[in-house]
Amino acid sequence: MARDHGFHPVRITRIVDETPDTRTFALDAPFPYRAGQFLTFKVCGTLRSYSMSSSPDTDGELCVTVKRVPGGLVSGWMHDHLRAGDTLEATRPGGSFCLRGDATDRPLAGYAGGSGITPVFSLVKSALATTPRDIRLLTAHQHRGSAIFREALDALAAHHPGRLRLHDHLDDRDGLVGADAIRGLAGDDADHYICGPEPFMALVESTLLAAGTPAGRIFVERFTPVAAAEPPAEPVPGTVTVALRGQRRTMPQRAGETLLQSARRAGFTPPFSCESGDCATCMARLTDGEAKMRVNNALEPDEIAEGYVLTCQAEPTTAEVTVVYED
Repeated sequence: MARDHGFHPVRITRIVDETPDTRTFALDAPFPYRAGQFLTFKVCGTLRSYSMSSSPDTDGELCVTVKRVPGGLVSGWMHDHLRAGDTLEATRPGGSFCLRGDATDRPLAGYAGGSGITPVFSLVKSALATTPRDIRLLTAHQHRGSAIFREALDALAAHHPGRLRLHDHLDDRDGLVGADAIRGLAGDDADHYICGPEPFMALVESTLLAAGTPAGRIFVERFTPVAAAEPPAEPVPGTVTVALRGQRRTMPQRAGETLLQSARRAGFTPPFSCESGDCATCMARLTDGEAKMRVNNALEPDEIAEGYVLTCQAEPTTAEVTVVYED
């Protein structure tokens, strides 16, 4: 049987206002997890993934931190309607934006833009608690009032003098983050963890690579939104058959199209969330044919052996493919 990738009730035990537009939700959710992972929630008929800001090594409760997105369906609803005692539906933790087991002595450099501090904060707390690693952390916010976890980070730095060095960047004071600030954290044999708005992450990653940082030491957390319209693809010989909620539809294959894209082209509304190969929300089982996944950070070898794939990452490699979404 496949691992449990379903949804489970989790109860909110308390809510903390971090900034005027950011709240932390503490959950009664007895899931084991690793620092840097996330939960996927089913809210208002929509799926959203939010990173844990808590650390399993330092915190007694599991917490996710949610920043209100202007016009955001889910984040706005969570801020406006949820109260302590309410229940949400969530998957078990997923994601691979985690500390590497072979890196207990290497320095750690973190780069967090805005709410991207959430998983990085989790990583920093675990690294300080379980390793002797030196940590350098660049945080970038629009202004001091929007700086998430500011007091908690200052307290950690005071508690670990010399090990945690904070580099605070405020746009209204310093302008936008530039390559010089990033190069100041590069060097030596560090692991580099990046999370934030896409332009911020692209700048950090390209600057580190240009400075000679090995690509294998750069870890980026991305949650890619669904494009409003997917690019056209050329038809190729073969078909894709999708079975979902008691319906079955077959359409021609298209070059470079994932099974998730094929299912949407067929008029289905299949489950998905991160579209990065991390959360397993989109998993389904191949009952005919084969497909290759571009990225897989969620499925175990035994699940793959049973025919399960991440449909957001799987492209057909045989002429006839059938994929079944199980209830």
